[in-house]
Amino acid sequence: MDATETPLFPLRSVLFPDGHLPLRIFEPRYLDMVQRCHAQGLPFGVVTLSQGDEVRRREGEGFKAEAFHDVGALARITHFERDQPGLIQIRTLGAQRFRVRERRCLSHGLWVGQLELLGDDATVAVPEDLSLCACQLQELLAGWTAKGQAQDLPIQPPYRWEDAGWLANRWAELLPMPLPERQRLMAMDNPLLRLELVVDRLDALTRSANR
Repeated sequence: MDATETPLFPLRSVLFPDGHLPLRIFEPRYLDMVQRCHAQGLPFGVVTLSQGDEVRRREGEGFKAEAFHDVGALARITHFERDQPGLIQIRTLGAQRFRVRERRCLSHGLWVGQLELLGDDATVAVPEDLSLCACQLQELLAGWTAKGQAQDLPIQPPYRWEDAGWLANRWAELLPMPLPERQRLMAMDNPLLRLELVVDRLDALTRSANR
């Protein structure tokens, strides 16, 4: 692998900046990658699959084709656990978004790419007309905290309830929606528009539940 290339992990999920993603690693192509990233303190890139499966599958004389979106997020390993041979459990934290400029698949199936890092969300205050969704998320988090282990919750501190981008990302991780829509929200550069779209979906779900 070239020094300018970053290992990629295509998944049927979307990683947002500051999002928490636990992973169970058992495929040989990812076991080596994760161990190397952990040892060197380096991130890997999480990208969302548009074709293929998370586990590499044979098809004919080769393997089933995999395709993934260009925009993803770097994942930094925050917890590394290896209890048995051939299995690693990690927790990751979403970092900076990127766009894959060039990609290639190595002989053992690992994807690597040359990445263009994208700018962080501008800090935009949550408008008053959208502030209810911050209260709703705090109530949801309080209910979870009362029931379970704090370190296992999908939302972790530091909390930025007044930041439109952070709040939009946390709701976008939680709300039920098709994978392409979640990917579109993550790739969106305007944090306020992202929050408006998330609140529209949250309102629609609330109205449907109250019927």
